[in-house]
Amino acid sequence: MPYINTKYSASITPEQETAIKSALGEAIALVGKSEGWLMLGFEQNCSMYFKGEKSEKIAFVEVSLFGGASSSSYSKLTGEICRIYGEVLGIPADKIYVKYSATDDWGWNGRNF
Repeated sequence: MPYINTKYSASITPEQETAIKSALGEAIALVGKSEGWLMLGFEQNCSMYFKGEKSEKIAFVEVSLFGGASSSSYSKLTGEICRIYGEVLGIPADKIYVKYSATDDWGWNGRNF
């Protein structure tokens, strides 16, 4: 049950959103999860500052997982997220924060796993 939420300082076109969705659907395997359970959220045109400056292209990506993964798996996914967002949205890797949270309590379909 992964959920990836993206807060981005600019607009995302429908084509870009689809490209990110597809790429993250493959990349999520790096932490042992599948696209079959992946949920995504996109928050666009967020007012964001980094290092005291309002940035034109900056992103905060939150990855939530049922269970968890190893630090090396998270590191690989961070690299892939930065590559994807760099290619699709033109965001430099040093303007992307990625936050991971794992939980043993995850609900779906009226019950918890």
